[in-house]
Amino acid sequence: MLATGPLTLVQDRGRPGLAHLGVPRAGALDPPAAALANRLVGNRADDAVLEVVLGGLEVRAEEPCWVAVTGAPAPVHVDGVARGHHRAEWLAAGSTLRLGRPRTGVRTYLAVAGGIAVAPVLGSRSTDTLAWVGPPRVTAGTALPVGRPRTQPRPLDHPPVHRPGPLRVVPGPRADWFAADALAVLCGSPYAVEADSNRVGLRLDGSAPVRTREAELPSEGMVLGAVQVPPSGRPVVFLADHPPTGGYPVVAVVHPDDLWRCAQLRPGEQVRFTPAPPRPPARGAARR
Repeated sequence: MLATGPLTLVQDRGRPGLAHLGVPRAGALDPPAAALANRLVGNRADDAVLEVVLGGLEVRAEEPCWVAVTGAPAPVHVDGVARGHHRAEWLAAGSTLRLGRPRTGVRTYLAVAGGIAVAPVLGSRSTDTLAWVGPPRVTAGTALPVGRPRTQPRPLDHPPVHRPGPLRVVPGPRADWFAADALAVLCGSPYAVEADSNRVGLRLDGSAPVRTREAELPSEGMVLGAVQVPPSGRPVVFLADHPPTGGYPVVAVVHPDDLWRCAQLRPGEQVRFTPAPPRPPARGAARR
């Protein structure tokens, strides 16, 4: 590892199911991008990749290998020659790959055939930045082991399709702690992403949903995508490294299919919310 930019982490699908032990789930903040990178080089979807914040990564291949880059569109160069996104690229032994600053988005993913084979912690190779469970952040001089490739690289059979527009939300478990129009307020105006947003939460500046209950709320379990409203009134969308519990009311929860988009929002960018449409009735459900 020659350079790592602002922040480079090892991530896989995370360690869900350990919240009762106080362990955040962690995992790639943009799961579709990480899964695509793995698929392109023939890995399993849960193999570990590098999550790179705002480019600046520079790595040297000690052995020949296939790699793929997805996520935020950072310029890719191998030994000074431009390479592409969303496809497998061959690195000869001794070659150097560089990622520049992405034009848009925040997080770029680099997969290597065989996966990043650091030692798992609690069943995952993900780095949790809240408690720093898992492998340490990647720094210059780090040598990362790579597993044995499983299959040949795969071409991209169809380009990624991303749904534009506002983030869909459903009412949260403490929506009754707010005025009746709280969800309408949340969905009625844009919010600006604040500079202290991170893998724990997307912090937003904008209209504050009005609380109607001012009592202290005991700590309770928090789900991925929970939109918590602290005393400042500025909503926080909890992401992969969020704490298992929280003490402020949750007014809404972001639809899981939209959460990856929070990984690619930069400070100052605007984000909007919209009510998620009701789920259609299950097939075979009785009609009244």
